[in-house]
Amino acid sequence: MTRLDCFHCGEPADGEPPITLELEGTTRHFCCQGCKAVCQTIRSEGLAGFYDFRTKPAVTPKQLTPAELNRIRELDHPLVQESFVAPVKGAQEAQLLIGGITCAACIWLLENHMKQQPGVDSFSVNHTTQRARLVWSPDQVRLSDLLIAIHELGYTARPYQADEAEQALKAEHRSMLIRVAIAGIGSFQSMMLAFPLYFELVSELSPEFVSFFRWFSLLVATPVVLFSAAPFFRNAQRDIRSRHLTMDVPVAIAIGLAYLASAWVTVFGGEEVYFESVCMFTFFLLLGRYIEVQARYRAGLTGNALAGFQPTVATLVQGDTTDIIPAHKIRPGDIVRVRPGETLPVDGEIVRGESTLNEAALTGEYLPETRHPGDAVHAGSVNGENPLDVRVVKAGTQTRLSGILRVLDRVQSEKPRVAMMADRMAGKFVGRVLILAPVVWIGWWLAGADNAFDITLSVLVVTCPCALSLATPTAITSATVRLRRLGFLPTRGHTLESMNTIDTVVFDKTGTLTRGELSLAGTHIVGSMDEQTCLQLAAGLEKYSEHPIARVFHRRTTGAVEHVENHIGGGLSGQLGDLQLFIGHRGFVEQHTTAPAPQKDQHQGMEIWLASDREWLACFRLDDQPRDDARAAVKALQDSGIRTLLLSGDRSGHVNQVAGTLGIDEAIGQASPEDKLAVLEKLQAEGRHIMMVGDGLNDLPSMAGAGISVAMGTAADLTQLKADAVLLNGQLLQLVEALKTSRQTRRIIRQNLWWALIYNVLALPLAAAGMVPPWLAAIGMSLSSLVVVLNALRLGKAPSRKSQDNLAVGAQALS
Repeated sequence: MTRLDCFHCGEPADGEPPITLELEGTTRHFCCQGCKAVCQTIRSEGLAGFYDFRTKPAVTPKQLTPAELNRIRELDHPLVQESFVAPVKGAQEAQLLIGGITCAACIWLLENHMKQQPGVDSFSVNHTTQRARLVWSPDQVRLSDLLIAIHELGYTARPYQADEAEQALKAEHRSMLIRVAIAGIGSFQSMMLAFPLYFELVSELSPEFVSFFRWFSLLVATPVVLFSAAPFFRNAQRDIRSRHLTMDVPVAIAIGLAYLASAWVTVFGGEEVYFESVCMFTFFLLLGRYIEVQARYRAGLTGNALAGFQPTVATLVQGDTTDIIPAHKIRPGDIVRVRPGETLPVDGEIVRGESTLNEAALTGEYLPETRHPGDAVHAGSVNGENPLDVRVVKAGTQTRLSGILRVLDRVQSEKPRVAMMADRMAGKFVGRVLILAPVVWIGWWLAGADNAFDITLSVLVVTCPCALSLATPTAITSATVRLRRLGFLPTRGHTLESMNTIDTVVFDKTGTLTRGELSLAGTHIVGSMDEQTCLQLAAGLEKYSEHPIARVFHRRTTGAVEHVENHIGGGLSGQLGDLQLFIGHRGFVEQHTTAPAPQKDQHQGMEIWLASDREWLACFRLDDQPRDDARAAVKALQDSGIRTLLLSGDRSGHVNQVAGTLGIDEAIGQASPEDKLAVLEKLQAEGRHIMMVGDGLNDLPSMAGAGISVAMGTAADLTQLKADAVLLNGQLLQLVEALKTSRQTRRIIRQNLWWALIYNVLALPLAAAGMVPPWLAAIGMSLSSLVVVLNALRLGKAPSRKSQDNLAVGAQALS
């Protein structure tokens, strides 16, 4: 039998009865009524071209539940809109984050669909960031109606709220780009004027032309010094005041002296000007720093980093009425209502309602827990399927979530010994450079030399720590480019420097070694129906639930089950013709069927049973499965002599099972965030250099306490924001390549530092002896920097095909 795929989304379209639509004389099949409705909407609006130039299947639309519709309607509240809506020329502008975009055709469809909605002035989507700008007239249409129109096409839309960290990073990125551009333009212009004079390429120039060239160079170099080089001067002033010398001090002195001396010669006459050296020096240094800033800017710092963990508003219950208020106005004793899908803003106690709560942000436990009236609940937990009224016990900075963040901040404020040692070495080097220059000047001045200043400037320029300043950051940024191609994204400057000492890798379990979501591990048939029929019946029942267990069946072909009812904490019931069906926990199903229960097998994970009122049909085994390449990655790390350890907050026996499956010798379960930090501190006391790989918010303190912290690409935004690196594609094998790259980076940095040292040792005596004029010193300095940069760029090469093939073979062999 030929498999039929959905014309809209590409999913199997094998439902009974088949869902079809006649389009231009051709019968098209669909997997669900939602895809059929979206296709009809697209064609009725004259947007059928979407199907002609899309490059990937569209998203399967999901019918909005009443709870989801209510949450969207709440976005019409003025208090909620304060954070993402702004007035513009008689209209309103909203910043949205669009989900489900797969290719440029999706954007074309969305933009054209929204432009046809009443009251919409403009709608545009950025493909890279998937952010949308919506401008509409609130007197013609409500914002919630427009968001529902987006959902009807199968996409999602939610408010985009950039946090302060990202806004500051954007401003820094923009300012640095302008400074680099001005310095680059100044360098090219000044070199065009200076090099012909240096090498006598233009002969017989009159003094007037030479003077004109100098004045023009002064005009070009002035904005470079006053604007582009301004950060060096500010940092140098700060360092001098704090008596903590960094590279910015000699850099600022070299730029300042060379510029002032050149300006003096231009105005009053003299032999040499050094404007091109000033511009080149500033450009090279800024370029290295700009690359670093750009790497951080693209390091996954998505906006709204705290969204979902620290809600900005809450629903306050006052008698029979509710009111939306800012979260910071909640006080202990208040009653707040938390609807399905919302995040708890407070620590408290349930007073009305029962529901399941996903507490993975706090405990690392991937299975939701059922909570009843009287149970304690914590901020950061996500409510399941029913509304809850919670009496506030702790709010704001007093919640457990805030406590985790305070532990994080405390750990991050402590500087590692490597960083302190580097600071001391840099201070000593800079101090010696600053002592050397005046000594040379005094010596030549006492000797009666007329060119004492030129010689001193040559010494300062030739020994200027340009190569030293670029040696480490350029190598790191080149390696960062390489790792970004692999999907391993460092977010801190020290990450690659510190990774080469790693001898212990500590893994979290949920979402790191495992996929972080329930999946169907096996189906055991115990009744008269076959496996495919049982799966269709289960999907037909579970499609009416938003529980994490139900999502395992959501993308499967559904049976025509009717009159489905949700039984809280138990399961679901429904009807197929005259057959009554039940799905849920074993105890729930036993209460609703007359047949004796089948024998229970021993295995890890969760059992979900399907039965009719007359017989047991099937047992579905659900579990959080290990990632495909997890075993290969663990083995590769162990083969490299690296110790591996599993550290999880999971309270199930799943921890030891996963450790055994993947070949990890040491496993610790039931660990709170504080326990994880204590384990890492113990390892550090043993002299271990640790990399922590985690996913959940509860991993933040331990990740910060490790030498290097790596967040999975599926991790919460907040985790990525604080981590030292992000594994964007979730491929654990890239950890091995990242550690290899860090060792290569260390070698490159050593080579660069040795080159800078040898260059300075050879050039310094010549400059101090008056044998190197300032212009040659500037060229020498630039060439030494160029050697360092070219050497560092070797790190930017993509890993060899052979290396990647070996990793792939290992993954296939061991998965």
